[in-house]
Amino acid sequence: MKLLSTNVILISLLTTVHLDTLKEMLDKAELEIYIEETIPTVNHRYKLHYHITPPVGWMNGPNGFVFYKGEYHVFYQFYPYDTQWGPMHWGHVASTNLVNWRPLPTALRPANEQCFSGSAIDNKGIMVLMYTAHQAMKDPPYYNESQYLAFSIDGIDFHKYRGNPINIFPPTGTQDFRDPKMWRHDSHWYVVLGSKSSDQRGAAILYKSKDLIHWQFQSVLAESNGALGYMWEWPDFFEINGKFILMISPQGIVQFGDRFKNTFQTGYLVGTFTYDKCVFKQEVGFQELDYGHDFYATHTTERDGKRYLIAWFGMWESIHPEDTDGWVGAMTLVRELDLVGSRILMKPVEAITDLRQETIIEGELYPNTSIEFEKTGEIIVNLDLTETIELEITGAKVGGDTLTVRWNVDEGKMVVDRMGDIRQVGWEPLDTVTWRIFLDTSSFELFCGEGEVVFSSRVYPYGDWRVHNKSPQSLHVVAYTLKTYRA
Repeated sequence: MKLLSTNVILISLLTTVHLDTLKEMLDKAELEIYIEETIPTVNHRYKLHYHITPPVGWMNGPNGFVFYKGEYHVFYQFYPYDTQWGPMHWGHVASTNLVNWRPLPTALRPANEQCFSGSAIDNKGIMVLMYTAHQAMKDPPYYNESQYLAFSIDGIDFHKYRGNPINIFPPTGTQDFRDPKMWRHDSHWYVVLGSKSSDQRGAAILYKSKDLIHWQFQSVLAESNGALGYMWEWPDFFEINGKFILMISPQGIVQFGDRFKNTFQTGYLVGTFTYDKCVFKQEVGFQELDYGHDFYATHTTERDGKRYLIAWFGMWESIHPEDTDGWVGAMTLVRELDLVGSRILMKPVEAITDLRQETIIEGELYPNTSIEFEKTGEIIVNLDLTETIELEITGAKVGGDTLTVRWNVDEGKMVVDRMGDIRQVGWEPLDTVTWRIFLDTSSFELFCGEGEVVFSSRVYPYGDWRVHNKSPQSLHVVAYTLKTYRA
């Protein structure tokens, strides 16, 4: 009788596991069928070609930027069923060169939890995701955030850990405890999470683990003094050129002059850190990373001694004209990072030149003359900073957005003016005195010099691109059309 009872229990357990697995497979298949059937209904008038965009629905911040089994993987916050923010999934793409991205099946789907942001690591051939499970609650503050794990042996099909949530808790008892970024150092795993103090000051909190399941609090790496906002999202922590960088996306910073004009900000602190004490000593105050209108929620990875970054090419509370077209959102170009002094430089990855096709112009662009692209282009402008320089970027058809790029010689400032909404900052070139501009259907990215100053802004022209020289002098310009494909 005892043996019979044991067998019945085992059969029941196996049947339950089998049914759970079968339901999971059917749910995944149903979602992918929905996506494939919906893709043909998407309007491509503003759809980017060489940036990551969602196949359908909504996209915001990047997750899990990692190199695994010969490819770079990027996950992203994804809601496939509408062009507004909704219950979060994890979308997924992969690339061998950080430029040409191929879509992969949706990695995570919500169950009792929304799958908020997180990170990915390669643990001896197993890809491990850690993400924030955001769950609705009956009592104030009406939600709870804990950390979940998911695993994959092929980087495509993921299974959530049955022991979720894992053993990691905020020291302050706050419900805002999210966006884990993992990495390994020596024999331990580390993770930094964004949070806030009990008196509404943003913070980045560090933990350590031997097994990825049981975590020990190490320190508060840094926290707001009040001026740096009430919540820090998307934290990242890494070493570059002998210094440690704490990258954060604070919420609640008040605009000050030309600075902090977006709804929320993204930037970094520079300092020193030792793993024996796990204390971050800040040496340089908060600096913005990108000065454009649409840049938030960064994620980095390291490969062969190079640190790469990608970010959401968007901003909360912005208008998204593509929301009537069946999709919303994009990622920036992947940038390679460097640290010179106390300033992070960002430049496009080298493989971006593989997209170049036809050379439109290599020579002088005379005053009051224009060059035209179709949907994609790259422009390199050689500059004389003793003169006023101005380019107007519009659509070839009347209407739509207009964006002006200007060097204000009197104030020594770079200015990007999108329909009267101005972003500007001082620029002191380290070496190269150029603008490198990337245009992609409805996006603009400008890299000044060696990447000392970068602007990322969404722009919605009518028709193809037209770039008009409004400077009083000729400009030496090299311009290329770029390959068109979609991820």
